[in-house]
Amino acid sequence: MKFNSLIPELTVADIERTRQFYVGVLQFKIEYERSEDKFVFLSMDNNQMMFEQDNGNWSVGILEYPYGRGINFEMTVSDVENIYKRVLDAGIKPFREMKVSHYRNGDEDIVQKEFLVQDPDGYLLRFTE
Repeated sequence: MKFNSLIPELTVADIERTRQFYVGVLQFKIEYERSEDKFVFLSMDNNQMMFEQDNGNWSVGILEYPYGRGINFEMTVSDVENIYKRVLDAGIKPFREMKVSHYRNGDEDIVQKEFLVQDPDGYLLRFTE
């Protein structure tokens, strides 16, 4: 496995609840885990993320829900509609419904289909195609 040069490692309240959401609902793949550390490394397409249950080792302040205020993790995926359907089928309300967005980049218009959903700890995930 090749590691991306940037891999977010997110602190979570309950690693099992996180695993159920990311693996069970979104269908991320478990690359490896250290159950004794309540740690898991996940991937989907070219996206990689690490999760560790709060142990105080990385805390710079008090964590309060929703975690990750002010950030969203944009992930380009091969089938955004299928992920969106799994989210809806799981009874999860998206933070932002699926839509086609246009973003200006100089003279270029970037068009992408996207939706946003919060994970169990409130981290905001933006899936695009």
